[in-house]
Amino acid sequence: MANPGENNGVLRTLPGDDVRQIMWRFSERFDLQMLVQSVRGVARGPVARLVAAGGRNSHEWTPEKNELLKHYDESGITSAFMDPEEGGYIEGPKNLALSLMAFELCWVDAGASTGSLAGNLALEPIHERGTKEQRHKYMGGSVPPKPGESRKILRGSFVLTEPIPFVGVDTGVLNGTVRVAEWKDGQEPILQVDKRGRFITNMGYANFVTAAVDTADARIKSSCMIILEEGDPGTWDRGTPTKKMVHQLSSTSDPVFSLRVPANRIIGGYTIKDGVIVPNFNHGEIIEAVFSHTRVSVGLMAAAKLLSSVEPIVRYHRGRFRGGDGVVPGSPRYDLGIQQKEDALHRLIDIWAFGEASASLGFEGSRVFDVLDPLEKVKDRLFKEQGVEGGRAQMRALMKLTKDGCELIAFDAKPAAERDQERYAELKANPLVEFVVVDALANVLCPAIKLWNTGVGANVMREAVSLMGGYGITEDCPGFLGQKWMDTQLEATYEGPEVVQRRQLSLTMTNEVFLAQFRVWMAEMRALSTTQPAMGSCALASAMELWLATLEHLQRSKDAAGAKLYQSARHGVSFAMADALCWLLAARSLIADVLELQVKGPENPTVAEGLEGLMHFYKDLCAVLAARAAGEVGRITADLVYGYNGGETCCSQPAELASFEELRRKVDRGLAGSRLAKDRAADSVSKVMIPEALDYPA
Repeated sequence: MANPGENNGVLRTLPGDDVRQIMWRFSERFDLQMLVQSVRGVARGPVARLVAAGGRNSHEWTPEKNELLKHYDESGITSAFMDPEEGGYIEGPKNLALSLMAFELCWVDAGASTGSLAGNLALEPIHERGTKEQRHKYMGGSVPPKPGESRKILRGSFVLTEPIPFVGVDTGVLNGTVRVAEWKDGQEPILQVDKRGRFITNMGYANFVTAAVDTADARIKSSCMIILEEGDPGTWDRGTPTKKMVHQLSSTSDPVFSLRVPANRIIGGYTIKDGVIVPNFNHGEIIEAVFSHTRVSVGLMAAAKLLSSVEPIVRYHRGRFRGGDGVVPGSPRYDLGIQQKEDALHRLIDIWAFGEASASLGFEGSRVFDVLDPLEKVKDRLFKEQGVEGGRAQMRALMKLTKDGCELIAFDAKPAAERDQERYAELKANPLVEFVVVDALANVLCPAIKLWNTGVGANVMREAVSLMGGYGITEDCPGFLGQKWMDTQLEATYEGPEVVQRRQLSLTMTNEVFLAQFRVWMAEMRALSTTQPAMGSCALASAMELWLATLEHLQRSKDAAGAKLYQSARHGVSFAMADALCWLLAARSLIADVLELQVKGPENPTVAEGLEGLMHFYKDLCAVLAARAAGEVGRITADLVYGYNGGETCCSQPAELASFEELRRKVDRGLAGSRLAKDRAADSVSKVMIPEALDYPA
């Protein structure tokens, strides 16, 4: 007879909501827990049924697809973005809330998730930079009407991208124009807006758009973003539906607008100076504010796909040979199927580890932006009071606080008894210093999440499909894995393709404040390696040290022609280092979430019951992901350090590279036990219990 608790060290079931709430830090947010359940009901109900019924087989916005809008309205999805005074129901910043919503929808279908996010994206320019009147009208009008309220709900679309050949080239390249059509003395100017869009989401049903346009009139100073409504005088052409191979549950087309609108539709308002309309914000300033937030939720869509693939793969592998001659219940071939083979288990562990890390990285970014949003409002208010106006002036003022930001990070990393309490209190009392610290982190995490989750995630999703055999590329594949793989290819280009994210990272990851935070993380991982060596933190700490040393080497080195290695235009250097950094950030985020589960798990009775086995498994996943991250960093850094060392043979290296070689060996030594961790994790997967069937239809 088995002893009670004999299997405590074994992973019993797939991680559930109680585990995720702890790891992703919303176990005390009842509002977010209810949002997750409500969105899940829509995703695994109406959305899943529509996909299973072939709803993705048409490009048009059909009545069946349009029914989803009703479900979004009734479930609270439509209102989640708005503040309570605008008809919403979630107080405070909503980055984590919107990310959880995108994650739940994308667990089933990315097109459904995109359609929901695109409506919020249309409102983002108004939310971030709109006037009080614009926010009241469009944010308040975009929530479903209350019982007895007679109005049509506003549904928006974000129109940035230009037609080919300009599409996707540069957000600074605009073909849309705005001119003064009529300007009578003492009256609001009337503007003529001409805009052609490409790949614009929600155009099948949008009744307003936020469009980026450039000035084509000497009486308008700069580009701007402007609100267009379906009833405005002129042409409102929704355009031809885009023949997409992916995201068919979102409406996409190439609209054409030629409309007359009042100047008060300029987002953020305007002033008049010497007879010239001066928008308070040009289109670039608004887009920067918008994309700094929204790329995170797109990155989490990839994480949802990968984690949602685990259960269907396990089910397929175990049942692969059932029904065949000689395959009897109770035999290994019946119970395990393909999972008898190590390769299938190891490849699934890689997919699972990447999915967990991409979720950890994405939700960490969401939480950081929830901290940053209110700080940014305080920063804007203080600068206005101080007369610091304009982006460049603010940037110069913030740069002066770099040293203070680094000092605050160093204080936070020390035990309270070792701090200069007076100086620490002074730094903590200055919200601009805190803004500098959080902003530096957000400016790295946002492009890193988008780059790593969708870029590398697309390749990992291909692995998930391949583990389903021929079933993976069929329309009725359990979990819709083939469609999810194709969808991920598009998401890698959303809101800027990979090159845009690498470009941003190459600039932000060298910020002194971020590097100060990076050094603290590196020290934390090194310390963790002595107390919990099974998590892969030794390999990760050594890889972080190697990355930082390589960055410093590249910044001070030149190639054989005397040109600096790390510079703005040298993408072969900076972009590769950006890729390497992403692996480190993701591995650290996963370890941080697992440590949170270790601390908070015992407080939750449901989690505590199987926590020992869960922790063994998650620590092994951390080790697997950390080893992969260390390997990627070692490969990339060696390629850069030796690859630009022209003229030397493999047997003749300069003495100055000895320290780099020792760091490489240190990384390799840190990999000790990582394959054993993968073996243990694979064994756990072969024993874990899964539900009788997926909780949404095939």
